[in-house]
This record gives sequence, structure tokens and C-alpha cells, in this order.
Amino acid sequence: MNEGDFLRLFLKHENALRVFARSLLPSWRNVDDVLQEASIVMWEKLDQLDSEEGFFPWGKTIIRFKCMNLMQKKKSERLVFGENLLNLIADDAEKIDEKEYAWRQNAIGSCLKKLSEEDQSLVMAPYLNHGSVKVMASKQSVSVNSLYKKLGRLRDRLLNCVNSKRALLS
Repeated sequence: MNEGDFLRLFLKHENALRVFARSLLPSWRNVDDVLQEASIVMWEKLDQLDSEEGFFPWGKTIIRFKCMNLMQKKKSERLVFGENLLNLIADDAEKIDEKEYAWRQNAIGSCLKKLSEEDQSLVMAPYLNHGSVKVMASKQSVSVNSLYKKLGRLRDRLLNCVNSKRALLS
């Protein structure tokens, strides 16, 4: 397999690998670093890949170990998931195939579009580094507690929307 084949496969699976990494990490901040480190390992160990069809599960395994290494390093900085919990989360996340990740991403995107722009901004802010809920509350001159409650209600609406889309498939 050459460099072009690797890049094609990596780009094809990058979004699903990114979502998998996020399922193991407590924030999006470290996902890019983990993905970058994992892509280097994937390139270096490309000769271990049996087939193109095996790229996604193989990539998830490498990302899983990179996430675990990062969490081990972060342990001394603050509270993080314990290794046992991280393994349980990773085991569950590894069972999800790429089509399911894509379906979830599309469903959440569709449900987000049903919210007002202001509500979309509130829901996405913690994930896009636009500021914490505390900063947003200050800017909007509302209490942090009320904004957290509103965020909780919006997340519930999104969950209900995604669940109703799932029910339509059944």
C-alpha cells in the first residue's frame, strides 16, 4: 500500500475515527492531537494492515491506545476517567460500526437544524471552544444555573429527536 492509498483510506474514515476518539476522551480539545499521533502510527505500521476493509477497526485500536496513553498522562493534572472505565467505554464504542457513526452524525445534524440559531450556538459552544457556559451566561446577562438548565432541556430535545428518528427506522 502506498502513501496515496493510505491518505485515501485515512480521509475516508477520518470523521468516524474522530468521533470514536471523542467517545473516549472527556473533551474535543485532545481529539486532534490523538488523531495526529494515531495517523503517524498508522502510517508507520501500515504493513500490519491486512486489507483496506480492516482499516477502520485497525485505526480504532490504535486510537484507543493513544487515548489511553493521553489519559494516563493527564491523570496527574486533574480528575480523569480511570483505566477500567475507559476500557469499558472503549469496548462499547468499538462495537459501533462506521455506518452507525455516520447515521448518528446525520441525525444529530438534522435535529440541530430544528433549533433556533441561538439555541444551536448554546448547544455547540462547549464543543467548539466558543467559551464556557459561564462566559456565555455573563455575555447574555443570565444566571449560569438558568443557562445550564436551558442547555439540559435543549440536549433532551435533541435526544428525543434522535430517538424518534431511530424509532422510524425500526
